[in-house]
Amino acid sequence: MGKVVVITGASRGIGAATAKLAAARGYDVCVNYLGNVEAADAIVSEIESHGRRAIAVQADLGVEADVERLFETAERELGSITALVNNAGILENHSRLDEMSWARWQRVFQTNVFGVFAASRAAVKRMSTKHGGHGGVIVNLSSIAARLGSPNEYVDYAASKAAMDTMTVGLAKEVAGEGIRVNAVRPGIVLTDIHASGGEADRPARIAPTIPMQRAGEAEEVAATVLWLLSDEASYVTGSLIDVSGGR
Repeated sequence: MGKVVVITGASRGIGAATAKLAAARGYDVCVNYLGNVEAADAIVSEIESHGRRAIAVQADLGVEADVERLFETAERELGSITALVNNAGILENHSRLDEMSWARWQRVFQTNVFGVFAASRAAVKRMSTKHGGHGGVIVNLSSIAARLGSPNEYVDYAASKAAMDTMTVGLAKEVAGEGIRVNAVRPGIVLTDIHASGGEADRPARIAPTIPMQRAGEAEEVAATVLWLLSDEASYVTGSLIDVSGGR
């Protein structure tokens, strides 16, 4: 059976780096994206140029029906799904908690928590030996914000990632006997455009002096950790939260 991975939010940043590295490691890749079809198609073309199969599928992870359609399409076009990388996530402008709206918390949790739940559920139903599957791996992209709290910036985002961490541990224990491993990677400050979404594109440069390694990380460094967790080299690793944060 071939290796097929669904990567949410794979048109940019860590998701795109993971998609390209997964293809290099022998995976066929479903590149999920929200709105930038050109970027998603570029990732697909790059993967195909290296001899792997890839498709781009638009889906909003905050919409349950979209998540189901994403997995149905991936399975139909690429075959049995063997891995899921829950990478898609959102954050909003820096703010204190007492200045945040109810609607903002709903938006952040809808994608970062409910979306991860829906995607994980769809993957388990396809991969679990309990459901007739052959096993597989789920890797969640959390954040060190889950333990730092992101005060005065985005406590809502940090809280959503803490929920993801707990979901990772609980799901890992549920499906460990069904051939599925579940782990999370918690990046620190990484050079992607997500910082612009928080209203400070130059945030990595501001934070870098506070990082023990004195620099921000690269998306490829996070992707390498994700691919290790997907590989057989991590065959006895489940329910783990691995920080990729330069020591922060």
